[in-house]
Amino acid sequence: MKALVYKGNKDIQLEENWPEPSIVHPHEVKIKVDFCGVCGTDLHEYEEGPIFFINEAGKDKTNVISHKYYQQAMGHEFCGEIVELGSQTDPNLKVGQKVVIEATGTCMDREYLETEEKEKCSSCAQGAYNACDNIAFYGLGFSDGGFAEYCVIGDHHVIPYPEDIIPVEIAALTEPLAVAWHGVAKTHVGPQDTALILGAGPIGLCTIFALKGHNVKNIVVCEPAHDRRLLAAKFNVTVFDPTPYNHDEEKLVKALLKLSPSSWGFSRIFDSSGNKETFDISLGALKTNGIATNLAIWAHKAMTVYPMDLTLHEKTLTGSMCYTRLDFEEVIEAYKSGLIDPEEVKQLVTKVCSIDEGVEGGILELINNKDKHIKILIDPRGNKK
Repeated sequence: MKALVYKGNKDIQLEENWPEPSIVHPHEVKIKVDFCGVCGTDLHEYEEGPIFFINEAGKDKTNVISHKYYQQAMGHEFCGEIVELGSQTDPNLKVGQKVVIEATGTCMDREYLETEEKEKCSSCAQGAYNACDNIAFYGLGFSDGGFAEYCVIGDHHVIPYPEDIIPVEIAALTEPLAVAWHGVAKTHVGPQDTALILGAGPIGLCTIFALKGHNVKNIVVCEPAHDRRLLAAKFNVTVFDPTPYNHDEEKLVKALLKLSPSSWGFSRIFDSSGNKETFDISLGALKTNGIATNLAIWAHKAMTVYPMDLTLHEKTLTGSMCYTRLDFEEVIEAYKSGLIDPEEVKQLVTKVCSIDEGVEGGILELINNKDKHIKILIDPRGNKK
């Protein structure tokens, strides 16, 4: 089969005859991939990796849980159709169903893989497998992913979706929506809250939909890029251009505060940009008892935080990591209830390219022309119209 395979730093290749996977364990499901999104994490692996592909525990270049060699088909934001089921899979799964994939590979997978190692890290032992010490993903170090014609996956990662409500050409976006949903849900946000999103890249824009899915109406999006602000504005949110303030954080915070109720600040702030300026703003524009959440994965470097800035107004600073299966299920329910509009979500897809074009037209296109795109989808099987 065709697959886009990670070979190493700045080396992703189209393989015309990559081995088609087969079911080995009784809880596995074989998927015919429909679409797979190119994620910013894929770009980091290309430019700076291997990161997830070879973690610290995988000294022999195999994943510490799956024991798969690191050269794998990439892609972790994907949807597809079930074509084969293992002998002991979830009875709710049927051949022919359209499904989305919760793509984590964690200690929780050891049981279905029937590995000799049974011990779980402290996060997985608490059920928080999204924060697994050994986390990797299908398409990012754990096993082959969705930049391929077929993929074999543990059944607990497979979630059916209604194709009469969620069109197949946007079903792959359930994964980035689940990332945003997890971050929003863990703040216990509600209709009474006012939200500020810092950055209107893919996760920032998905956070708009996650907030709408929680009935939040008062949403402000701060984004310097003109085209991304225009797109965000189409989703009936208030957009704010920070560029006239020339990185003067004090003036910028004051301007943002004027957009909050009574100028007291926002009750929920979500930073999807991941830089010092947005980090500082997320604390400065937060109201008393508010929660600021970091959604971004960014360089491991220190920020300056004064504890009394949090203590005096009982502010909370937290982070959000990845997602769980529940987040996928709740995103799908939000579609069903009409809180997420598929016609709005469609506007995040700026390009669809075949797997043959995937390196130049997908990965390198995003690296070289990032401002032109939100989400590029790889089509392994000629689905695009």
